[in-house]
Amino acid sequence: MSGSSAPEPIRVLVVEDDPLAADAHALYVSRVPGFAVAAVVHSRAEALRALERSPVDLILLDLYLPDGHGMALLRALRAAGRTTDVFAVTSARDLTVIREGVSLGVVQHVLKPFTFPTLRDRLQRYAQFRSTTAGAGGEAGSQAEVDRALSVLRTAPEVPKLPKGLSAATLEAVTAALRDAGRSGLTASAAADRLGVNRITARRYLEHLVDGGTADRSPQYGQVGRPELCYRWRD
Repeated sequence: MSGSSAPEPIRVLVVEDDPLAADAHALYVSRVPGFAVAAVVHSRAEALRALERSPVDLILLDLYLPDGHGMALLRALRAAGRTTDVFAVTSARDLTVIREGVSLGVVQHVLKPFTFPTLRDRLQRYAQFRSTTAGAGGEAGSQAEVDRALSVLRTAPEVPKLPKGLSAATLEAVTAALRDAGRSGLTASAAADRLGVNRITARRYLEHLVDGGTADRSPQYGQVGRPELCYRWRD
């Protein structure tokens, strides 16, 4: 008895000017079942060349590129008749840019810095949206069916509660600092100095990232005294 063939993965083009962030985003995509990284590029020109070589299903698009704004790339793609879906990835909170993205067919906006679970949730919702809209011959049978299909993308996931005493704003700052530190990592003391908080507070946030699986810790041995724990963002 012959088995059914597995569905083709959703091919993703990662467009990100920061090489470290690009590698992290590609790793995140590759860890989500049903998705595959088609290519990783660092500029608008490289993105256009990659798309000429091989069409993709989804573009993970950084908006600030060295040779032009990501929205300019998206406008060029739409003018050329390309309807590829796009996740806009940016640290900008400008609602004007968000509105323009919606008008150009951006299906998700993902704010930096983000963790693997954040992107995983949005990719899974996108896959569900594609599956929903691919059924029934590509035609909705009612308004309710249209609403259900769109709600898959638009319904906000339930945000897990932080432990008592931790704030989302400080966690975001600690996350950004740890990612910026790269493989050198940060001790609680170094993180405290960088963020202007006390060492105990910094350590609580760093331990929270370790517990969530987005950071690692290991002892760092100095010349004297007990070793201090060093925290590193998990790529």
